[in-house]
Amino acid sequence: MNIPAELKYTKDHEWISLEGDIATVGITDFAQSELGDIVYVEVETLDQTLEKDEVFGTVEAVKTVSDLFLPLAGEIVEFNDSLESDPEKVNSDPYGEGWMIKIKVSDVNDFNELLSSEAYKELIGV
Repeated sequence: MNIPAELKYTKDHEWISLEGDIATVGITDFAQSELGDIVYVEVETLDQTLEKDEVFGTVEAVKTVSDLFLPLAGEIVEFNDSLESDPEKVNSDPYGEGWMIKIKVSDVNDFNELLSSEAYKELIGV
């Protein structure tokens, strides 16, 4: 199970990296393996400002559809358009080409409240 130490995580299985006040968000290796083959990623909240834990989109796998929850409050400034034609990137490269959105974070200090890789490993029992 790949859980990079430099990222932060949520109990809802999203990963977050932060550069300045821009956070990149995707779902974890654990989440994609639990969902199975991802066939569609939908984000209709581009250019909207949302609060932490609000639904920003959905991910559809062969067997299920799951909501995606915003890990930090802020404005969704970018969607990974390549996922429209190639959603399986979330399965093959969840921490790289499978990223989902970028957020202009309202308060970068909130980043420190997210789970460390060690805490996330405990959460999923790895």
